[in-house]
Amino acid sequence: MGGTFGFMANLDGLIERVVGAVYEVSNTLGAGFLERVYERALVRELGMRGIRADAQFALTVRYKGEGVGEYFVDTLVGGALVVELKCVERLGGEQLAQCLNYLRGSGLRFGLLVNFQHAKVEWRRVVWG
Repeated sequence: MGGTFGFMANLDGLIERVVGAVYEVSNTLGAGFLERVYERALVRELGMRGIRADAQFALTVRYKGEGVGEYFVDTLVGGALVVELKCVERLGGEQLAQCLNYLRGSGLRFGLLVNFQHAKVEWRRVVWG
């Protein structure tokens, strides 16, 4: 139990740091750019904060233990947190389903769904399982 608690505390701290970086990117760039611009800015901001982040990271979809395909998450942070970036009117079921599918298919459990469409950035924590 101690190991799980330690992991969750570390994950909560990581999420807090990533959300801080998300707000910094949003406050600096504002709304109106393409997803790719926010992705690059976020990876740069995370790097400046000493947080490892990989853009367009390939994850393998597994079916009964075998790889059956791959997809690319916008950003993988710390090898454990999927960060999906959007520029949409509002986060809805379609974006949430996509993030959950990425988590389920890869075996990862935690994600952040971030929407840069408006002046006030919107984000959601996503947990699979």
